[in-house]
Amino acid sequence: METKNVDILGIPVSSIDRHTLKNNLISHIENAEKSFVVTANPEIVMTAKKNNSYMSAILSASYITADGIGIVKASRIMNNPLPERVAGYDLMVDFIRVSQEYSYKIFLLGAKPEVITQTVRNLEKYYPNLHIAGYHDGYFNIHDEEETTLIVERIRALEPDLIFVGLGVPRQEEWVAENYHRFDKGVFLCVGGSFDVLAGVTKRAPISWQNCNLEWLYRLLQQPARWRRMISLPQFALSVLKEKVRMRK
Repeated sequence: METKNVDILGIPVSSIDRHTLKNNLISHIENAEKSFVVTANPEIVMTAKKNNSYMSAILSASYITADGIGIVKASRIMNNPLPERVAGYDLMVDFIRVSQEYSYKIFLLGAKPEVITQTVRNLEKYYPNLHIAGYHDGYFNIHDEEETTLIVERIRALEPDLIFVGLGVPRQEEWVAENYHRFDKGVFLCVGGSFDVLAGVTKRAPISWQNCNLEWLYRLLQQPARWRRMISLPQFALSVLKEKVRMRK
């Protein structure tokens, strides 16, 4: 069944819950199909509104989930509520567990060399039966054809079922969009800074903070340098309110 979308400032966010999305992606894997998942937050939406090439990359995704609670609240303001938040980190952990259970092969792309190496070590420790087909750090030029081709060909040769891409916004979505046609199968999941969490470099917000929708504040307190990125939050809120007023006219 085709997934319905909710328009959030020009971004068609998939109206789908985490459980259903997980089952859909498992079906894609079992049928050796491709799928591209973007986990959108207000920063991603505002970046796409200002960058046409990035907008095109986002729109090429198979699913765009509501990673940030701001996206969910915006859907309610638009009187077209999304079922729930589907965070990229949670989805990644879901599929690490699924991959161990069903013997799916995964590939990790992104982060600093030492971070991705530690991520792999931790995964091997806590998920001993997980099949990590390979990994590569994120320190390469995504627009360098020769360099990108080497990485793509390596991934293709390993034939992973899932490719977790943590190159940050907007690089990760642009990389997948530009190279998606080169692959015959695989679920591509953009996971942002999730490798940092898996490696133990940063901590995810406690459940109590998550339940209060304050995960963004916890991350800001951990990484004060992120404050510039947080400017997108009030910009997003204002844009949503303006769109609501426009719709009423």
